Amino acid sequence: MNDTIKVDFANQPSKIIKKGTRYYELLDLENNPNYIGIRANKELVSLDMRISNDDFIEFVDIQSVIGNKIYQAGVKFVLEVALKEAFGKEYEVIFNHSIRRGIHINIKGPKVFSENDTLKLKEQMAKIVEEQVPIQRLNIDKAEAIQFYNLIGAKEKAQNIHNVTNEIVTLYKLKNNINYFYVEMPHNTRNLKNFDLHYISNNEIVLLFPNRENYNEIAPYIHYEKVIKNYKNNKYWLKEQKATYLAQVNEMVSNFHIADLVKSTEMFFNINIEKIVEAIINRKAKFVMIAGPSSSGKTTTTKKISLTLQALGYKPFMISVDDYFKEREETPKDENGNYDFESLEAIDTNLLSTQLQDLIAGKTVKMPRFDFVQGIKIFDKEVKLPNNSIILMEGLHCLNDQLTPTIANDLKYKIYLSPFMPLNVDRHNYISSTDVRILRRIVRDKRTRNRDVDHTIGYLETLRKGEEKYIYPFINQADTILNTAMAYEIGVLKVYAEPLLYSIDGNSPYYEEARRLINFLKGFFPIPSEYVNDDSVLREFIGNSIFE
Repeated sequence: MNDTIKVDFANQPSKIIKKGTRYYELLDLENNPNYIGIRANKELVSLDMRISNDDFIEFVDIQSVIGNKIYQAGVKFVLEVALKEAFGKEYEVIFNHSIRRGIHINIKGPKVFSENDTLKLKEQMAKIVEEQVPIQRLNIDKAEAIQFYNLIGAKEKAQNIHNVTNEIVTLYKLKNNINYFYVEMPHNTRNLKNFDLHYISNNEIVLLFPNRENYNEIAPYIHYEKVIKNYKNNKYWLKEQKATYLAQVNEMVSNFHIADLVKSTEMFFNINIEKIVEAIINRKAKFVMIAGPSSSGKTTTTKKISLTLQALGYKPFMISVDDYFKEREETPKDENGNYDFESLEAIDTNLLSTQLQDLIAGKTVKMPRFDFVQGIKIFDKEVKLPNNSIILMEGLHCLNDQLTPTIANDLKYKIYLSPFMPLNVDRHNYISSTDVRILRRIVRDKRTRNRDVDHTIGYLETLRKGEEKYIYPFINQADTILNTAMAYEIGVLKVYAEPLLYSIDGNSPYYEEARRLINFLKGFFPIPSEYVNDDSVLREFIGNSIFE
């Protein structure tokens, strides 16, 4: 009887190994410390599974999309366990929401969590990493998992498991702690070395992760007070709407008739738009600068602001920054020799500033329209604005004063917007703004451009680098933060996105990311789009918007 099998590797010679070898034994972490997972025959596998057949093996690097998710989930688990070991089982961590390269966290316990406690927690996390503790995968009967979480008082986790259709659920065990994070986990804590903790205030800390491009580097913490405050305000609103512990989305759906939930959510968003318009008017701003990452709802938000200004007797005028691209031969190139259209240097900022000043001064301006085929500006439109005009601009660089260097700051009102979903799946799993944007973009790209899911995810990865460079460093310069997430939207997006995600096959480099999103969506109730207002931000992605 043959007890050996052949394993082929994507980037190294084949090996003959003993049948029953566990996948983690193939990881050479001494020479490849960034390996955190394995694909066997194009499928991400649990590292403690035994190999029974000839396999084609690809190693998953920490810097890949799915590898990054695995790494972060592993560090979160280490933090949870370290907290209980260092301070006692009565302490609980709540992962609130993502911030740039990290997670905002609350610590609940019998006493206030201090800066010294944060240092002690970090030391305990480092100790668990150094111990190279195994993270064991558990396949558990659904009923047993529900009973377990009810017994320990994590009723929202029990409800989440109740909502999924699988009869067997996957949990993970680290020391004596059991949890789940909607992604495969590392085999052990060995290569979870790079992280940091930053103390904010009583019971609030931030867990920081390395830069995706360089896992040996953790950027210094930047405090985004307005972003954190925005999350808190939205969570407070949800609790006022009778949402239960951590404002779970399915509890929202259960507590409301869906039409009432949609109505109250949209009303809250429109009230925030009205507050922003009031601030613009009080400032006597002449320019409204709007920036946000891809699929954050900039188009609809800008048009809603425009309509609100019109209703108050103002004359909003929208300008596209894209019309001010430099001619193609003047466009800068990146390190690969490709045109860098995202760079600020690709914009004719001198012409833009001059024309903005002339427009506000009441002069007639011959404005450009950029022809992307020829790569030139065509000046074929003359514009003269009335005295009560307000110019609206949205674009990648709108928070950066270097886009309009000759315009006085007190004439500008800057808005940063993003879908900061205030709902949590449970105390340890939040709904990231990145996931909301991915789901939105998948649905819109298929509807408007017939793009496949893997193309969309890959494109968003490219955009992410530009956003990191040109938007996020300027968030603190914004006058206000606007949350464009609709409390009900994951249920609506599920209806559209789920079948598209299933269309990705195992040969795609984003297959695991698609499966992760599918598993994430399993925990949400579907919501029909018929309830969604025709002027909703969500209509920008699912279609039938009055602004299209």
